[in-house]
Amino acid sequence: MNRQLMRQAQQLQAALVKAEQELESATVDASAGGGAVKVVVTGKGVVKSVKIDPQVVDPKDVAMLEELVLAAVNEGQQKAQDMAQKRMSALTGGMKIPGL
Repeated sequence: MNRQLMRQAQQLQAALVKAEQELESATVDASAGGGAVKVVVTGKGVVKSVKIDPQVVDPKDVAMLEELVLAAVNEGQQKAQDMAQKRMSALTGGMKIPGL
């Protein structure tokens, strides 16, 4: 491998490491039930917070609340995955690199 190619590979690796670190602190917001349940998810897919409007808490209908929480979390994780994919794709020029 020539030096130029080696240097480019090292630069790409450094950029990917930096992007991975940034995704750990980057967040997306998602909600369900018209904002009754809100979640914050990191770019790595970790749910950081869940907020529930007290008006949707009905002890007689726990199933509805569970569905709202699940919907909000799933939306948040999808948004986080999309954000991560866009950032990594920008660095790799759209190449599919295993593990990213």
